Amino acid sequence: MSEPQFRAARIDDLPAIVALIVDDEYASGGDDPTLPLDPRYEAAFARIAASPDTLLVVGELEGRVVATLQLTFLQGLSGHGARRANVETVKVASDRRGRRIGAKMLAWALDRAREAGCASAQLTSNALRLDAHRFYRNLGWKQSHAGFKITL
Repeated sequence: MSEPQFRAARIDDLPAIVALIVDDEYASGGDDPTLPLDPRYEAAFARIAASPDTLLVVGELEGRVVATLQLTFLQGLSGHGARRANVETVKVASDRRGRRIGAKMLAWALDRAREAGCASAQLTSNALRLDAHRFYRNLGWKQSHAGFKITL
C-alpha cells in the first residue's frame, strides 16, 4: 500500500470532504453529500480558506481523498500568551480505517502546529465515540477536560 499524502484542501475536494463527514456513525447536522452540494458548503470553504489561522486538510491515497481534518490556530493569553492548535472533524473513510491513516494525518497536523509556534494541541470528540477515544489515547493524547456544547 502506498503512503497517504496530506495537503491543504482545494475547492474540488469539497464533495469528498462532505462525504467523509457523512460517512460516520455519529454524524450529525443533516450534512448531505448529494450533488450539487448545498451552496453553504462552498461559502464555509471560502471562509476557511481565507483564514490565515485555519487549515482544512485532506489525506489522499491512490488519487482518492480518504481523510480530512480541520486545524485552527488559537491565540490565547494563558500560558504567557501561548498559541494552541485546535483539531476538529477528524475523519477517515470507513473502508480505510485501521491502516494508520488517521495517526499519520494527526502527526502531520501536529508538525504544522509546531511550525506555527503552538505550545499545545486540543481536540474534542463525541462522548459516544469510544473507539476514537481509545485511538487518541494510544497516540498520546490525554483526556484532560470535560467539554460542553449549546445549540444556538
